[in-house]
This record gives sequence, C-alpha cells and structure tokens, in this order.
Amino acid sequence: MMLTKWMGIAVAAVLCAAAPSRVALAQAKPELTKLDIAASNTWWGQVPIMLAIDKGYFKEQGIDTELKNIPASADRIAALTSGAVAFSNLGRVAAIVDMARGNQSFYFFANIDDSPGNEGCWARPGFADFKALKGKKVAANTSAQITMNGLLANAGMTERDIQFVNLPGGEMAGALAKGDVDAACVWQPLLDGVMKAAPGGKLLGTDMDTPNYKKFGTMASPDIMIISRKLVQEQPELAGKLAAAIFKGVEYTNAHPQDTAETVAHYFRKSPEEVLAAMKTFKYFGAKDWPDHMNLHAGQMQFLAQWLYDNGKIPSLPDTAKWENTSFVPKP
Repeated sequence: MMLTKWMGIAVAAVLCAAAPSRVALAQAKPELTKLDIAASNTWWGQVPIMLAIDKGYFKEQGIDTELKNIPASADRIAALTSGAVAFSNLGRVAAIVDMARGNQSFYFFANIDDSPGNEGCWARPGFADFKALKGKKVAANTSAQITMNGLLANAGMTERDIQFVNLPGGEMAGALAKGDVDAACVWQPLLDGVMKAAPGGKLLGTDMDTPNYKKFGTMASPDIMIISRKLVQEQPELAGKLAAAIFKGVEYTNAHPQDTAETVAHYFRKSPEEVLAAMKTFKYFGAKDWPDHMNLHAGQMQFLAQWLYDNGKIPSLPDTAKWENTSFVPKP
C-alpha cells in the first residue's frame, strides 16, 4: 500500500512538471493591444480593413481591432480625437475641415480605396441638367458637395445659383421621393437608393465629369486613412504594425475578391454577390507603388484645402503637409 501511495505521488509530480504553468501560458499568448477603427458599413472602401479584421491580420500583429460603425466622417474624427478609436478611413473633406480648426489629434498616412464614378447627382423627372435646377433645392454633403460644385462649374454655375441643402446621405432618398429636394448628390450604394426613390429621373453627372477628376484622376474627395497622432509619437512600431495589417488586407482583397466578398458580406447585410459586384467598381491600394500613390494624394489634399478655403467652406487655409506622417509605415 505504501508503494502504491508513493507511485501516485510520483505520477502526480510528473504530470505537474509536464503541464504548462499559468505564467507560461500567459507568456505564450501575449495580451493584444486594443486599437479600434471608426468606419462605416455603407461604404465599400472599408472592405480591406473589414477583411483584415476577420482574417486575423491585426491579431497577427498583436492588435485587437473592432469596427465601430460611425456613418459620418466628422463623427469618426471626433471619436479618434476623444480616444475612443485609434484610426479611421474617411472622407478627406472632414479631415481638412478639422485641420482648418487646428485639430492636432491625427495624422494622415495612406489612401487605400478610390472609386471614380461612384458618386453622382440624380434629379427628379423634369430636370434635364443643372441649368434647369437654377433656384431649386439640391441636397449634398461632404465629398458629394465637391462633386456637385464641380458639375455646377461645368454648367457655368456656382452653389449660389441653387438652394443648397446640407443633408445626411441616408436621408436623401426619402427627401427626393417626397419632393423636399429636386436633386441629390451622394455616393454608392446610397446613389442607387436615390435613383429608385425618383424613377424616371436623370443622372446629371458623376465625379468623373468634374475638373478635379481631370486634374488628379481621383474621386472629388477620396478617402484618407488617419491615425492617432499620440499613437504614432509614443508607439511608432505599433503604428507600423497596424499599417502592415491594413496593407495585407488590401493585398488579399485584390488577390481573392470572391473570398473577400464572402468574408465581409455580413458587415453590409448584403449577399456576397452584391458585395463582389460593388467591389468591382472600386480600386484598392496597398504597399505596391505606395510612395508614388501617396505623393498624388498628398498633392490632392492641399489642392482640395485650397478649393475649400477659396469657396468659403473653411475659416483658414491649413498646410496639409503638417498632418502627413508616413514615417512609421513599412517600406514596400
């Protein structure tokens, strides 16, 4: 009986020695750093980031990322400024507006999506062009307002020639259907909703018809990636890992569009087929040719800031280069 007792003790000792301790387990699985993103589940430009979240690319870099659905770009900047999120992909007009206000909470460092032709102005039946809309109500906001002004310029008009209505994108279809506005300028997929709300209307033009497109070959106001300035200054290596995860998401999106659509469809509450069709109207940009791509967009940022200032949209003209920081981005 004594021998049996000692054998039991010996076996228990061996098992304890073989089992990993809690300390060892903790060391094997380091705690992830929480860095959330403010984005929108109504815009296809977010696809590579959604993909990177669901494929675990951020976790590979030691980062735990959750997508906080915040529809308005200005609200996304506010979330970043407050510290609620660490980065965002948003319309650059909102970023420039905050630059003009002196908001020093963020840097811009990349453009990962562009989609010329996905933003346009749709008029109710009876309006063949912008000249017919003189004195009428036209709704737009953020980047779509830039597209609207470009199309007005083509017609020899300015915003003063219409009754401009600053309306959130999600409210435009209803306003057009009720006749509260005569035309609406918005981006996809909301543009499809606007068209359905006023059947028999007319597409007055898209961002590809504007002077801005002729100069830069981009949307009127393409998305821009912004990141917490504090994060970059205090933890540049971590910021670089975040950028690497984003670029990996872009690379996979471009290489495997079908699987990407199936992976991210749940964010949009649409079928993979619908998501894939929408993705085909977009271009996604990662590490490939990144320096030249960023030079183009850095120039467009200052051009757009000048336009906003000249047209009384912002109170001062910011030097947008002071908000650009790519020092932490992994070199291609």
